Amino acid sequence: MIKNKNKNKNIVLVGGGHSHAIVLKLFAIYPLLGVNLILITPDKYTPYSGMLPGYIAGFYNYTQCHIDWEKLCRFAGAQLYLDQVIGLDLKNNQLLCDQQSVIDFDLLSIDIGSTPGKLSVSGAVEYAIAAKPVAQFLEHWHKLRENVVINSQKTLNIGIVGGGAGGVELALSMPAGLQNLGIDDLQVHLWQKSHEIMPNYHLSVRLIMEKVLINKGVKLHLGETVNQVAPGKEKLKIKCQSGLEFECDQVFWVTQASAAEWVKDSGIGTDEKGFILVNNNLQSVTHAHIFAAGDIATMINHHLPKAGVFAVRQGKPLYENLKRMILGKSLKPYQPQKTYLSLISTGDGKALATRGSFTLPPHQLLWYWKDWIDRRFMRQF
Repeated sequence: MIKNKNKNKNIVLVGGGHSHAIVLKLFAIYPLLGVNLILITPDKYTPYSGMLPGYIAGFYNYTQCHIDWEKLCRFAGAQLYLDQVIGLDLKNNQLLCDQQSVIDFDLLSIDIGSTPGKLSVSGAVEYAIAAKPVAQFLEHWHKLRENVVINSQKTLNIGIVGGGAGGVELALSMPAGLQNLGIDDLQVHLWQKSHEIMPNYHLSVRLIMEKVLINKGVKLHLGETVNQVAPGKEKLKIKCQSGLEFECDQVFWVTQASAAEWVKDSGIGTDEKGFILVNNNLQSVTHAHIFAAGDIATMINHHLPKAGVFAVRQGKPLYENLKRMILGKSLKPYQPQKTYLSLISTGDGKALATRGSFTLPPHQLLWYWKDWIDRRFMRQF
């Protein structure tokens, strides 16, 4: 059990999300006396989501797009525990970790992201590769590339289930990341239950990106609900409600997000999907000493998509309110922007830009802009 060694307050950050990266940086620059700062995350490195498609496509190396938590914690004077939280004891203010350690907290902040919801689809857990957690997804991606080289594989069929922005970017970046490995016949199939890709985006974005996908040779299966992933003789079988079946070498799962089971089971107030309900201060509506940010949080007064841009913007107000809570000051509300800029990469050194109803089609200059923004973010750490 890890307890306070003195009268200092334990601020425990669970999860290596973008908000917590900002929080640690700010605690490094503006430290607070009387505080033990602790980060619990299962991975020493976390990829920055904005650069992930570029990494898959081969535009970035590993260090350029990964946050080094050991380095950042050392800078912030924080303790780092490379572990997975599996339980939350709200009665005793304790966290139970996978390696059997119990950590006390006075203030708790949760920024663990989300995972694609696939439990209800037969065989998806066993045979499909989830896009999140990203670290695990990248392990499978690296293994796929290695197997192609080792086996001199000439044909490859990739299935991607989920036609939101994440699935579309993967469908465009994966061929770019595989193009120099000697594959003669590469097919990418994108499955989407609605009749249009990227349904949360403006019509102009959907039309442009659908055209880009078709021009890049991605096979679109729109209006198809995948209800089973099953092993075949040599490949995996994707089966749909319509009766359509298709064989793929690998299936990647990029569907609507869900929350970790330990959060759902903790007793903290959540929405119907298990995401932590927070007020404008990013504070749990049921437990005032617990905060949440990023994908794991649902703001009760704002309908926000699960997008990295909000996790980044929540970092500073989260730091401010953790500090104010310790100092006994009133908290300051976070006001999310009503519209936000999205720069969506197309895997070929171009990007599309959209904000509200305004859209610019893919262009190399927009990729340079996105690259500049992403590199500037990573330089902080």
